[in-house]
Amino acid sequence: MKDFAAIDFETANRQLTSACAVGLVIVRESKIVDTFYSLIQPEPNYYEWFNTRVNGLCQDDTDSAPLFPDVWHQIRDLITLSPSDAQLLGRETLPLVAHNKMFDERVLKACHQCYQMDYPDYQFFCTLQKSRKIWKEGRHTLDIIAERCGYDLQNHHHALADAEACATIALKLF
Repeated sequence: MKDFAAIDFETANRQLTSACAVGLVIVRESKIVDTFYSLIQPEPNYYEWFNTRVNGLCQDDTDSAPLFPDVWHQIRDLITLSPSDAQLLGRETLPLVAHNKMFDERVLKACHQCYQMDYPDYQFFCTLQKSRKIWKEGRHTLDIIAERCGYDLQNHHHALADAEACATIALKLF
């Protein structure tokens, strides 16, 4: 896989709709060509201590942040293929890659549903699942797998740093 978008969400609370940050890394011809990061005003708009402890974000960080639909509009523009590429590949967007796609895909779907946005069934791949097939033993957390793939994840649980790590892993494993 040479063309994809690695994505990572952070959430404010246990609700899947509570995306409070997103990181995106665009990969074309096996090279990182663009990145995107945004805070998001979560829905519902409150923070649980555990989430803040993990990602370092709190209410003050996102009080003036845009809502999910505004952020997703920017991301959709980044992942949408040109008409010629879409016709060639048979899809309209770059495939998305996440480490533990089950979480990030569920957040994305929940946010689309919450804001009554059409969800175009994005193609998702999972670096966590792929790493478990390659390395049968040990832990498969993002930081550990990133290190195995030669990426030093300095700012774990920052959405853009995690998306960059995921992109590096995907380039090595897919």
